Amino acid sequence: MDYNKEMEKRIEELDHVPSLLLHSCCAPCSSAVLERLKEHFDITILYYNPNIEPYEEYVKRKEEEQRFISKLESPNRLDMIDADYNNDIFKALTEAHEFDEERGPRCYICYKERLRYTFEKASTLGYEYFGTTLSVSPYKLSKWINEIGLDLETEKVKFLVADFKKKNGYKRSIELSREHNLYRQDYCGCIYSQRENERRRQNLVEEE
Repeated sequence: MDYNKEMEKRIEELDHVPSLLLHSCCAPCSSAVLERLKEHFDITILYYNPNIEPYEEYVKRKEEEQRFISKLESPNRLDMIDADYNNDIFKALTEAHEFDEERGPRCYICYKERLRYTFEKASTLGYEYFGTTLSVSPYKLSKWINEIGLDLETEKVKFLVADFKKKNGYKRSIELSREHNLYRQDYCGCIYSQRENERRRQNLVEEE
């Protein structure tokens, strides 16, 4: 399935402005996504990222998301829910996957947990749609993200299928990050991705 074309088709078929609970991992990733969606949905950003370490990094990314949302103009509702930080959940779910490579089973578990929480919150609060900004990143597997979301959706709460990296989505997120002076992190979020990034840097230094 071409998830981007499917999203565009569903948006074209909308006959009202539905409510969307949109999981976001960070302000840079949400920037290009919100640019595409804010004309069509009442959006609440859900900041639920128990994978992010250390806690100071989590707070920094959360506050940057809040700053970006507060300044972004939208013709429809645009606000944010800050979920509680609980890194123990992520550690418990991934304790047997410490040495997985990036984009492997550990990442699938992480996608699933964040989408599960988003769906349950959307169901409880009465949102019509739920979704995530994760697919804007070229380092995230859109197929997994969309399969998980579609498995979770119900008649009352639909999943917004998407591949936001399409149509230069990731490039646009970089442009908007510069325009709004957004903090861009250099690793995905979890301690494992941080270690992998540090290994890559070390290898580059050794090759020079």
